[in-house]
Amino acid sequence: MNILKMSILASAALIAASCGSRKSDFKYTVDQFADVKVIRYQVPGWEDLTLQQKEYAYHLSEAAKWGRDILWDQNCRYNLQLRHAVENILNNYQGDRKCDDFQQFTEYAKRLFFSNGIHHHYAEDKFFPSCEPAYFEKLLASVGLSDEAGFLISLAYDPDVCPQRRSTAAEGDIVELSSVNFYDGVTRDEVEAYYASIENHSDPRPISYGLNTKVVKDSTGTVVELPWKVGGIYGPAIEKICSELDLARKVAENDIQKRALGLLIEYYRTGDLRKWDEFNIEWVKDTLGTVDFVNGFVEDYNDPLGRKGSWEGHVNIKDTKASERSLVLSANAQWFEDNSPVDPRFRKPKVKGISAKVINAVCLAGDSYPSTPIGINLPNADWIRRDYGSKSVTIANITHAYTYSAEEMPTSVLSEFAWSEEEVARNKKYGSWADEIHTDLHECLGHGSGQLLGGVSTTAMGEYASALEEARADLFGLYYCADPKMIELGIMPDAEAYKAEYDSFIRNGIMVQFNRVELGRPNTEAHMQDRKLISQWCFENGDGVIEKRVRGGKTYFVITDYEALRGLFGKLLGEIQRIKSTGDYEAGKALIETYAVQIDPQLHKEVKDRYDALDLKPYGGFINPTIEPVVKGGVITDYVLRYPDSFLGQMLEYGEKYGIL
Repeated sequence: MNILKMSILASAALIAASCGSRKSDFKYTVDQFADVKVIRYQVPGWEDLTLQQKEYAYHLSEAAKWGRDILWDQNCRYNLQLRHAVENILNNYQGDRKCDDFQQFTEYAKRLFFSNGIHHHYAEDKFFPSCEPAYFEKLLASVGLSDEAGFLISLAYDPDVCPQRRSTAAEGDIVELSSVNFYDGVTRDEVEAYYASIENHSDPRPISYGLNTKVVKDSTGTVVELPWKVGGIYGPAIEKICSELDLARKVAENDIQKRALGLLIEYYRTGDLRKWDEFNIEWVKDTLGTVDFVNGFVEDYNDPLGRKGSWEGHVNIKDTKASERSLVLSANAQWFEDNSPVDPRFRKPKVKGISAKVINAVCLAGDSYPSTPIGINLPNADWIRRDYGSKSVTIANITHAYTYSAEEMPTSVLSEFAWSEEEVARNKKYGSWADEIHTDLHECLGHGSGQLLGGVSTTAMGEYASALEEARADLFGLYYCADPKMIELGIMPDAEAYKAEYDSFIRNGIMVQFNRVELGRPNTEAHMQDRKLISQWCFENGDGVIEKRVRGGKTYFVITDYEALRGLFGKLLGEIQRIKSTGDYEAGKALIETYAVQIDPQLHKEVKDRYDALDLKPYGGFINPTIEPVVKGGVITDYVLRYPDSFLGQMLEYGEKYGIL
C-alpha cells in the first residue's frame, strides 16, 4: 500500500503540475458548428494489446456501431426517415454546394447527426434548419424525394410537430407530449397502471420491467409491450449486434467474458430481462480483463417515466497505471459507506464487489456518441449492486481530450467567470486532478452507495429519478473529496486541492452551465438539474457560505467558507438519500421543482452574453478512431488505429455501412 500510495501521490503531483499543457502536436478539435465542438481522442495503450485483445476490441466495436440506428429510432420515430433523406442529399446532390443555403443545410445535417435526431442532444428541444423551407424542398426534389417532401419539411420546420424529445411539462401528460418512440397510443396513467399490475415490489431481485420494450395498445385496446429483440422491434440491427458479439466471444480474454457474452446474446434473442440480469451479474465478475464494454438498452434518462433503456455501446481498455487510485477507493469502499453523512438505516451494512478503474475509450456508440459521459457506473439494478457489486470507470482519454481541445481555443471560461486570480491559480494547479477525483468518487462509490428500504420500488421517484440520482452521486463525491481520508490514502495531494473542485462545481452549477439553455427556457436536463439543485440549495440555505458578488456589472458566486460548504453537501446528501431510500416522491419533486428547474432570467441573459463574447462552444462531442485490420498473406496480423478528421465524413460512412433500419 505504501508503494501504491507514493505512486498515486507522484501521479497527482505530475497531473497538477502539467495541467494546462498540451501532450503532443495531435490536433484535437476537428469541427465547430452551432453550439457544438467536435473532438478527436487518442487511445493510449492500444499498441500494448495482444493481437487477440485487439481482435476482441474490434468485434466489440463493430457490435457497438451496429446499434446506431436503434437510438435514432428511439429518440423519435421519424428520425431515420429524415436522416436517410439528408444522407441522400449529402451524397448525391449535384448543384451548388458552396452557396450560403447549402452551407446552412449542411450545418443542420451536422446538428442532426450530432444529436442523433431532430432534438437537441442535451436540451431536448427541437432545433431547426437556417435555410428556407423552399430550398430544403428543392434539395429533396433533386434526389427524387418529392413525394416525401411535404412531411419531411413539416418535421424539420414546424415547431408544433414533435417539439420536445422528453417532455418535462408541469401540465399535461408527459408520455403523450414526449417525442420519444417508447410509447404509442397510451397515456401516462395507462402505462403506470399496466406496470403496477405486473410488478412485485416485495421481490428482492426485481426485474427492470419495461427496460427493453415499447408500450402500445393492441387491436382490442389492451395495453401491451412489444420487445426489442431478434424477431421483434429492431430485430435486423440486433441480429447484426449478436453476430459481432459471437465473434468477440470466440476471442475473449477469459471464460467470464465468454459466459457474459453468451448471456447477452441469449438476452438479445429472447428479450428475457432475467437473462439481462444474469448477464450483468457475470459481467460484474470480470475484473481482470483489459478490454471491456457496454452494450444494451441501459440508461433510462430519455424516458419521461424513467423505465425505457436507450441503446448504448462503449468499448474501452484499462489504463493500469491510472487505475491505481481507483483500486484504493474500491478497497476502502466500506469505510466511505460507514462514514457517510446519511442515516445509518440507509447505508449498506456490507459493500460488495465495487470494481473501479480508469479506462481509455476505443469506440463510442449509441447514447454515448458523439456526446459521451466521462464516467460510468453499472449495472443500474440496485439489487445487483447490493448482492454482487458494480463496475465504476473514469474515462481518462475523453477527459484529457476535452482539456487539450480547450487549450486550442484563444479564450477561457475560467478567466471570465472566476472571481479572483487566486481562484484561477488554484484551478490551474489542481483543477484537472480534483475533477477526475470527483468523477472517481461519483462513479466508483456514489452511485453504488446507500440502499432502499424493504418494499420501496426502484421506480418510486418517477420522472425525478435521474436528476436525484445524479445529485446523490455528485454530493457523495463533493463531500468526500474534501475528507482528510483522501490525503491519508494518497489520492489528494494536500488539503487545498479539493477547493478547486468546489469552486468549479458551484460556479458551473449556479451560473455558467446556463449558457447551454435558450433564454426563457427552464432547466430540464437531468445532469444540469442535479448541478443546479446542489448549487442553488447551498446558496439559499448556507447563510452566506456562498456569496453573490457584482463587479464591473458582472455577477460572480464566491465560496466564503469551504468547510461549511462541505457540511451543506453532507446535509443535502443525507436528505436525498432519505428520499430515495424511503420512496418519498413528493419530497423529491419539491427539491427538483424548487431548486433545479427555474433560471433567473436576468442572470441567464448575463451568462449568455458573457459566454457568447468568448466565442466558445458550450457542448463537445467526439469522432471515433477507425480500427483497421492489417492483412498479410490472407491472414490478419494486426489491428491499427486511424484517426479521421472529418465529422461529416464519419457520419456518412456510418450511415452507409451500419444503416440497417
